[in-house]
Amino acid sequence: MRKNFRTGSFLLLLLLGYSAYSQELSWDTTYRPEIYPLLNDLYRSEKTDSSDIVFLGNSITFWGLFNQTLGQPQIRNRGIPGDITNGVLERLDGILDGKPAKIFILIGINDIARGIPDSIVIGNQQRMVTRIRERSPRTKIFLQTLLPTNSSFKKLAAHYHKEAHIRVVNEGLRKIAAASGATLVDLHAVFDDGTGQLIKELTFDGVHITKKGYDRWIRLLRERHYLDD
Repeated sequence: MRKNFRTGSFLLLLLLGYSAYSQELSWDTTYRPEIYPLLNDLYRSEKTDSSDIVFLGNSITFWGLFNQTLGQPQIRNRGIPGDITNGVLERLDGILDGKPAKIFILIGINDIARGIPDSIVIGNQQRMVTRIRERSPRTKIFLQTLLPTNSSFKKLAAHYHKEAHIRVVNEGLRKIAAASGATLVDLHAVFDDGTGQLIKELTFDGVHITKKGYDRWIRLLRERHYLDD
């Protein structure tokens, strides 16, 4: 009986190990959205310089009309819809060539939706900060926490119910900012409805935000003087 128990336990552990291994193989950091090459080439053709403020991220950044809304021509939007942290790392050097004054980073929710482990998302953010410090030490770094999502819309299922992952990544960003001297911009706090969900009135699909959402984001940046010289 004891032998059978041990054999069963061994098989269970083997199966669990195989399951974890299979899950590990299911995520892919080489993924790039279809529009990535086009926008990356476009962005590389628009050189940055030392007076520029760069907003770097995915579609949430891409759809933010920061330049037009703020009336600051030196703002460069470098969002690519669908992008992940490895995609940002891949195109970061092209941005750093111009030694921009500031970089605002918001990236990671698509990694989470694609099953990329939190440790990789956090590690990639650390690599971004390290690379910026090495290649453009005068650039001020602003790490923006991931926004919550709202599952009531039922449109982007892979992004919903990931509150635990979002908390882990955001805590990782806090630690990176504290250790590196980067500024943490807590977007999650201003978009949280109090239950860990994205405020329903500020989104149209539970992930992306409306104009009122961008107005709230910009108001935070202004109130904290993050865009000042």
